[in-house]
Amino acid sequence: MAQIACTHCNLKFDESVMITEEQNSKTLYFCCKGCQGVYHLLESEGLDTFYDKLGDTQLQPAARYSDDLHKFDLEGFKNKYIKEHEDGLYEINLIIEGIHCSACVWLNEKVLHKTDGIIEATINYTNNKAKVVWDPNVIQLSKIIETIRSIGYNAYPYDPTLQEERANKTKKAYYSRILVAVFGSMNIMWIAIAQYAGYFTGMQRGFKDILNVAEFILATPVLFYSGWIFFRGAYFGFKNHIANMDTLVASGALLAYIYSIYAMTTQQGEVYFDSVVMIITFVLVGKYLEVLSKKHAVDTLDSIMGSTPTEVTVIKNNEKSLVSVENVILSDIIELKPGEKVVIDGTVTYGEGSFDESSLTGESEPVHKHKGDPILSGSICLDSVIRYEVTKDASNSLLHSIVSLLEESITKKPRIEQLADQVSGYFSSIILLIALLTFAFWWIYGGTFETALIIGISVVVIACPCALGLATPMATLVGIAMAAKRNILFKEAGYLETMAKSNLLALDKTGTITEGRPSVVKETAYQPYEKNLLYALVDTSTHPISQGIRRYLETDNESLQPLPLEAIKSIQAKGIKAEYHHQKIVGGNALFMKECGIACEEVSEHTLFYFAVNGELMSKFELSDTIREGAKEAIANIKAMGVQVVMLTGDHEKSARKVAKTVGIEEVHARLLPQEKSAFIREKQAEGHITVMVGDGINDAIALAQSNIAIAMGNGTDVAISVSDVVLMDEKPQSIYDAYRLSKRTYRAVKENLGLSLLYNSIAIPLAVAGYVTPLVAALSMSLSSLIVVGNSMRIKMLKFKDKS
Repeated sequence: MAQIACTHCNLKFDESVMITEEQNSKTLYFCCKGCQGVYHLLESEGLDTFYDKLGDTQLQPAARYSDDLHKFDLEGFKNKYIKEHEDGLYEINLIIEGIHCSACVWLNEKVLHKTDGIIEATINYTNNKAKVVWDPNVIQLSKIIETIRSIGYNAYPYDPTLQEERANKTKKAYYSRILVAVFGSMNIMWIAIAQYAGYFTGMQRGFKDILNVAEFILATPVLFYSGWIFFRGAYFGFKNHIANMDTLVASGALLAYIYSIYAMTTQQGEVYFDSVVMIITFVLVGKYLEVLSKKHAVDTLDSIMGSTPTEVTVIKNNEKSLVSVENVILSDIIELKPGEKVVIDGTVTYGEGSFDESSLTGESEPVHKHKGDPILSGSICLDSVIRYEVTKDASNSLLHSIVSLLEESITKKPRIEQLADQVSGYFSSIILLIALLTFAFWWIYGGTFETALIIGISVVVIACPCALGLATPMATLVGIAMAAKRNILFKEAGYLETMAKSNLLALDKTGTITEGRPSVVKETAYQPYEKNLLYALVDTSTHPISQGIRRYLETDNESLQPLPLEAIKSIQAKGIKAEYHHQKIVGGNALFMKECGIACEEVSEHTLFYFAVNGELMSKFELSDTIREGAKEAIANIKAMGVQVVMLTGDHEKSARKVAKTVGIEEVHARLLPQEKSAFIREKQAEGHITVMVGDGINDAIALAQSNIAIAMGNGTDVAISVSDVVLMDEKPQSIYDAYRLSKRTYRAVKENLGLSLLYNSIAIPLAVAGYVTPLVAALSMSLSSLIVVGNSMRIKMLKFKDKS
């Protein structure tokens, strides 16, 4: 029985099982009632031009899932996945399952736009992610899902876990293709060595035929399994009238493969199966790096989501209960314990204490909160039990806004286009045209089809994008290896090129230019005192100021021993007091000292800590966040390279200006919130600047994601490191300068490699067109050009660095 294609989904089945229908003297065939219903739905809505755009692409048969539609309207589903706008509209991100091409995107968007109540529907073809905004008073989400399903697709809410599964599946598929390609390459090169040796020294025909067949067996799975990605890319490029690198790789490899089969079967000429395998293997590795980049984006989002608490302690009717963050409503009372992270914004109603807001503002010193003061999500309660009233729901709180903006920045971040790709767009089309014209000329005027074919293949093979494709990755991989030796970790090769083009460097202050923790800069001793007493006192607290004093004492005194203190009491955001052998010891700020009846001065530009015993002041400590060693020299060197340097910080204006003046930065922007840092970067990009951002906390995360290159200090937060493109493991400002030097030297090598490969092609292609180059010589020339590119890339290792102490 003949196989007939379904009019809707293009899948083929026996004619006997098809549903037939006559329409305008034309017979329609449907594999199921679902496809028949979708066809007539599109026709009635005037969307039947979809089938012209679809062409021969096969779809999944239309399916019915009506049994689970009710779950999309449940309150729990709404709280987890749906965002409510201020004007009452709802928004959700969906993954559209079953999208195969741009025609599928067009169809879904058209159908959704024609549905009453849907305000916006946009679909990203690269990841099948749809943003849908609708009026809940007109249409429910279940009806939107049903509409999508009615045209043969399925939709489910975007979930990082599901995206992880998709990314892993794609990664495994590429990995298996690379394994096949590498296995084929390693084995076929041994055979090729014997082939080339036999070509020059002589080899019996029988042995040569056996080697040819062995190469054919190895090359076939590499070309059609490992190389399927390039054939698919070339096919879609052809459908959209675009000649790309995939076109050249696929056509060059396929022509060499076909000719090699001809040479093998007719026993005339040489085979080039080794060239086929090497072409596919080299370029496939580059494709695999793109897959890893997408996987990294998924991991980043997962880690950020994972850093957010999912439950909080809510007080209702004097009873405590753990409540899911999504179920917390306005005016609920939440209790915080020391060390807990704030996940929802609110106002203090009971208690007072210190909060670490460094992840939001970059301010290294804790902020004291009283009754009535606002509490921001993302901050951490340090030293007391606090209760506060919720003023915003979880979806509108600051921490959630940071996560949402970060996700948007990562999603919108443009993929770095390699310089080789820009050149190859024209290069591929020109080479294919030259090869075709060469073939036609030699066929008409040269005498035989075989001669024309061999010369045409020689043009494609000699101009094969191996050298052009290696020009960028070889140089950048050497650059990455060099950077790693300097404790500079580039997460992708392409970031070297982008950093080399950068003309603006934005630096966070706390934790980047400075150490990121208070340190003692001056001690004023009013009278001799027992160091062990003070050491024992500050050792009982985890407060950053106390820890700064403790580190200072440990540096100057090697024989310190904590004493067994009694009646230890920590006073929120003020200080500590205790007793030792009937001695009353007190440590803290000026306010605490005055409350204890101890007079003290408080004029200083630094943070002050006082220590007293039995009511007598013993010593005063001035603490400040110290500047990292080598920061001034590194910034001066970077500015000498023509890069504009600015400081972006959440700290006070006075403190920021002082640090900036010390390290030689003229442009300072202080008291910035995370969104304002990102907005600054975005404005500079709109002016044409290529920006590099250096930071270490979640307060820098949005700006890091917005920037063209994000650099994180190795001791930074997990979020900052996961968002970054470059990590400085030794945390030294000198490493920023070294990263610039390496990137610029690597980019210069890239341009040199491109120039060498283009020079090679400008000489080799005319020779091939003229018929002076056989496919064997073309393959050897291609290999030689690749070796030249590799050798030039190795010259990057000659770059000299100043040793970092």
